[in-house]
Amino acid sequence: MKILYAIQGTGNGHLSRAREFIPALAARTSMDVLISGTNADVKLNHPVRYRFNGLSYSFGKNGGIDYLSSWKNLLFRQFAGDVTALPVHNYDLVISDYEPVSAWASKRSGIPCVGLSHQSAFLSSKTPRAAGGSRFTELLFKYYAPCSIPVGFHYKNYDSFIHTPVIRTEVRQLKPSIGKHITVYLPAWSEEKLIPVFQRFPSFQWHIFSKHTKTNRAFQNVVVRPVSNESYLSSLETAWGVITGGGFEAPAEALYLGKKLMVVPMHDQYEQQCNAEALKSFDIHVVPRIGNGFYHDIQHFLDTNNRLEIRFPHHTESVIEQVLASGDVKATTPENKHIEPIRLAI
Repeated sequence: MKILYAIQGTGNGHLSRAREFIPALAARTSMDVLISGTNADVKLNHPVRYRFNGLSYSFGKNGGIDYLSSWKNLLFRQFAGDVTALPVHNYDLVISDYEPVSAWASKRSGIPCVGLSHQSAFLSSKTPRAAGGSRFTELLFKYYAPCSIPVGFHYKNYDSFIHTPVIRTEVRQLKPSIGKHITVYLPAWSEEKLIPVFQRFPSFQWHIFSKHTKTNRAFQNVVVRPVSNESYLSSLETAWGVITGGGFEAPAEALYLGKKLMVVPMHDQYEQQCNAEALKSFDIHVVPRIGNGFYHDIQHFLDTNNRLEIRFPHHTESVIEQVLASGDVKATTPENKHIEPIRLAI
């Protein structure tokens, strides 16, 4: 079977998940890889045949999306040309992790397309939503990267085609311990806004991973580091806790490792707000935005002594087998049974 594996390059979660799926797919198929978007810091462990600008957004520095920069980078004419030019007819199957060029090319050419992504989980009305809703984002879930076969990932099996998170082997092989630092990944906020807040808590070291810096810099008890896979995993392994945005993979990995977790979803980013709503069912501390009361939110986070560990099952192989069955994908496997969280008092 010849497949095209297409990955959204906005943010790191899509590429982190791809690093887990690529070896399994390459062992079974003749595979080409496509990436669109330019905002990820994670590198793939496989050659990339196609690179496109795609349709993606840029992170801001005040907790949201940089709409001006995003709009400047939206090249609709180029996108349409890429959809037309992409030779999807050379493939038996397209696997799209919320990647729009391959998805629309597949739809245009009638090639089966498996939507293998967290966003596919939102094609079910059973997946948790944030209060107020967003009609625009709901349309994006359906039409940004349309697929003929959805295979979704979320924190629970909310529907028959939704799997629990893919925890990459690199994370499963870590030996977590409880250290004296807290790992911070809030890519939509500048370190200039975060450093003064964390300096007020000198009993902890703070590791801020920033998309806006290229070198390590120290500010008393706060260290700012550029985002890299190896450095982040090293910090995560021994972290006392994790403060991160409302993305999907970072909270899932923190929960798997039993790290105390606080989530700050990007404002005006409905998908992240929906993810945060789902995490509330695990009693995870969710902060709507970083404002004047953020100091008190952190203090509450530090004062509470309960942490959660969820041993999400290792189901990569079974997911791949289902995906390659293309027209007969059923996204419920024995490994995907309901998982009860383990509460730890540390």
